[in-house]
Amino acid sequence: MKSRLAIAFTGPSNSGKTTLIEKIARVLITNHKVAIVKNDPKDKAKFDVEGKDSWKFFNTGAEVVVTSPTRTTYFSHRQKQIDEIIEMVDDFDYLLVEGLKTLPLPRIAIFRNSIDESYFRCSEAIAIDDSIDLSNYNVPSNIDILDLNNTEQIINWIKTNAKAV
Repeated sequence: MKSRLAIAFTGPSNSGKTTLIEKIARVLITNHKVAIVKNDPKDKAKFDVEGKDSWKFFNTGAEVVVTSPTRTTYFSHRQKQIDEIIEMVDDFDYLLVEGLKTLPLPRIAIFRNSIDESYFRCSEAIAIDDSIDLSNYNVPSNIDILDLNNTEQIINWIKTNAKAV
C-alpha cells in the first residue's frame, strides 16, 4: 500500500486557512490525489436544497448517497471520526484537514495581523504574512515559521512533516 500523508491546518476565523488549503490542493492535485476534510463546529454548512429529492431523503433520518456521472455526495446524520473518514475516502495521496485541533496530526497554524499564542501547544509550524512582527511574540524554537504567501515552501514542509495514515 502506498503512503498516504495527512496534515492539519488551524487558526482563528478569517486567518486564511481555507485560502491556503485551496492553494495547496490546486498545486498538489496536478500530480497527486488530494482529499480535504473541513470541520464545521458550529454546524453552519448547508449541502442540499430544501424540497429536492435528496433533501427529502435525508430528512427521513436515513444515510443518503447521491451519485451522478461527475460526483458522489454522501449525507450522513452521524458524526464520523477521522479514521472512518480516511477509510471512506481511501484513495488519496494527501489529506488536508481544516480544524479539528485534537487530531494527532502535524499542524500548521495560520495567522494574519496577530498571533494567538494558545495555538502553539497544538502546532508544529505557523504560517504568517508580513502583517506579523515576530519580535512581538515568543515563538517556541520547536515551531517552524513559514511564509503564508509561499505555497511552495509550505508544500515542502508538508512533504517533510505530514503523518502517514
